[in-house]
Amino acid sequence: MRICLHQPDIAGNVGTILRLAACLGIPVDIVEPCGFAFGDRALKRAGMDYADAGATRRHADFDAFRRATPGRLVLLTTTGGTRLDAAQFKSDDILLMGAEGSGVPPHVREAAALRVRIPMRPGYRSLNVAVAAGIALAEALRQTAGWPADAGTAMEDNA
Repeated sequence: MRICLHQPDIAGNVGTILRLAACLGIPVDIVEPCGFAFGDRALKRAGMDYADAGATRRHADFDAFRRATPGRLVLLTTTGGTRLDAAQFKSDDILLMGAEGSGVPPHVREAAALRVRIPMRPGYRSLNVAVAAGIALAEALRQTAGWPADAGTAMEDNA
């Protein structure tokens, strides 16, 4: 399982996704250009010290990403044809998210083998990309038994 961010616009969202991925042991691919300087303060603040612990690869463009990264592309999109709860995930899937403001261009959309939407109440357009990544990743890991081993914590004993 991997996450791919296609030309992300908001550093804080990328930092949050990098933190999520580091905690769960999921590699992240970033297709450039980004809408911010990669060393942006917001990225560092959202990712905290976890962002550096994750496996992150940056790619010059979508073609370079595809040459370097095998796996089925699963596009998260507000116009996806398959509801998240009906999607069938595979352990080598790449969860692909587009830019916050514009999504993905048509050639990237067409490259996706599966287009998935997160069901929402009528009248609501979309979720924050980092929230959507967390929801979709959780379902994909649940289906593929891909959750990391739980080391357990002392807090569980106090709950």
